[in-house]
Amino acid sequence: MGTGDVVIWIRFGGKFDESRKYVGGEYEMLLVNNNATYVVVRKMVSELLNLDDSVQNMELSFETEHPAKPIYGVVDERTFQLYMHHAQQDAVKYSLLVTVREDLRHGQCSRQGKTEPLNMLQSYIPGPESRANVEKVANSSGGARNNALPEMFGSSDLYEMPINVQSPERTQYLATNPSPSFVHVSRDLTEEKNDRVSINSQVGQGERRAEEVCTEDGIYGQGGMLGDIEENRVFRSKKELMTCLSIMSMRKKFQYKVFKSNTSFIVVRCVHPSCSWRVRANKLIESEYWMVTKHVNKHTCPTDFKTTRRRQATSWVVGECIKRRFINPGRVFRPRDVMDDMKQRYGVELSYSTNPGSVVNLEVTDGNKFQYLFIAFAASIQGFSYCRPVISIDATHLKGKYRGVLFTAVCHDANQQIFPLAIGVGDSENDAAWTWFLKRVKDVFGENPALVIVSDRHRSIRSAVEEAFPRAFHGICIYHLLNNLKTKFKSKNKELEQHYIAAAKAYNLQEFHVLFYTLCSAVPGAKEYLESVGLDRWTRSHAPCRRYNIMTTNISESFNAVLVKVRELPITAFVNEVRLLCQRWFQQRRTKANGCSSRMSTDVENKLEQRRDRAQTMDVRF
Repeated sequence: MGTGDVVIWIRFGGKFDESRKYVGGEYEMLLVNNNATYVVVRKMVSELLNLDDSVQNMELSFETEHPAKPIYGVVDERTFQLYMHHAQQDAVKYSLLVTVREDLRHGQCSRQGKTEPLNMLQSYIPGPESRANVEKVANSSGGARNNALPEMFGSSDLYEMPINVQSPERTQYLATNPSPSFVHVSRDLTEEKNDRVSINSQVGQGERRAEEVCTEDGIYGQGGMLGDIEENRVFRSKKELMTCLSIMSMRKKFQYKVFKSNTSFIVVRCVHPSCSWRVRANKLIESEYWMVTKHVNKHTCPTDFKTTRRRQATSWVVGECIKRRFINPGRVFRPRDVMDDMKQRYGVELSYSTNPGSVVNLEVTDGNKFQYLFIAFAASIQGFSYCRPVISIDATHLKGKYRGVLFTAVCHDANQQIFPLAIGVGDSENDAAWTWFLKRVKDVFGENPALVIVSDRHRSIRSAVEEAFPRAFHGICIYHLLNNLKTKFKSKNKELEQHYIAAAKAYNLQEFHVLFYTLCSAVPGAKEYLESVGLDRWTRSHAPCRRYNIMTTNISESFNAVLVKVRELPITAFVNEVRLLCQRWFQQRRTKANGCSSRMSTDVENKLEQRRDRAQTMDVRF
């Protein structure tokens, strides 16, 4: 026996008595790997006992010492891991009990697969009192008991299913029987025989290996195929639900989008605006389980709308599809194999290209040595058209072995978050480097007539903006100018800062002149200095273009601060970390945006809500 093997005692051929004790039967010993899964062991048991699991519906359980739950069902990966924990402590005491049911009945198992009926609810519901409560609830619905139970528990396949689903019957059950919080309900799984996993067993080395069948049905999951969606199906988490939706969309060759989503429900629709296909799922109360409550399983979109490139084929979905192929550590599965496998099984075309549509420029010297680097990701290029045309630029030093300077161009998205546009690397912050970087920015993002560029007062930036963006307005960060003002006049007067900030942010000329006069009166000489800089470059009221609320380069400095640690890495590792950061931000924001119920961002929604509450207390006067 290997160091990673566990002995499991299989007890079969017996039955449950009136006290819910498993009596009689025979024993067999099974050697399994410590990392074996529920699916693998279930298949091994059925082969050991010569059972056809898809027809005879074998059920597994084990006895516990808890008075409220003397029989615990092994129905999925989680409950199987609980059993393995007990079996490793005492394999004989915690034998794996095997029963076989047909037509929703438990039975007595033998090697020939013969059965002796036993009531299913009696075996799995803990205690006569609990069983009586279930039957009482079923009978109180006004219909037959067999009609009440499916409505009460749903139609999930052999789930350890929470009974706290939102319905009057479940509420009544909880009130009359607060413990336990789970019951086991199952239905006939004969129709699922084509959804099973093919198992290749090698007993000689004590090694088990599960290979999934490469069919159009997708991959095996709890209660059926992960790629199957039907009403009343329950998922262990929201992530499992989304995985199931993604795999199903790949198999059936359509794309969906999240219409609404929050912590309690989710609604997804086909991306085609006229298609009627949709799914709604709700989170069950006081649990992490999610149930599909509505499924309109009919596509009315045109056939030519389908494509081989699907948005749901993300990296983590592809990982879920192929991860079972790596159960054997010696298995070699190259990127080319992944691409071929996804094409064959789901018709999805994957590409080696990451961030297709991104722009990368690398400049070298005549001696083929590194000089400049420019990177703009596809998501940034596509997203800038939805942002306000105000770009903040800045530079900061790299701290690696070869030093250099990092150039950044960022803006605000609709939710007032940092939206990275482009990064660049150069030798130093000089005219040539800034001009090269800004010209690349112009080539990628263009020059909008209403474009505003905000920066500090570095001389190289001013000359580079004039050359690269001759039609753009170049504004100054008001905090950099404030520091220059304090340094020039050696003033620490708080009134100077207050009057200056208020004058810079004033919306109209009348308000500006009042504040500017107060500022100049408090600091002699400030008027001439600020006018020489140019009032239009630091004030909102004089600016020829809209600066909105972007009066500083704080977003650039915040972005540089996020990269403070990675700036110490070599250039290739640094670029990769920036890529991962931007991808993570874009993915998180895309998920959040898909959950919005209106065209406005959550930041704008919150501001409107606050102002509406204030407006309700005001009187309108004419």
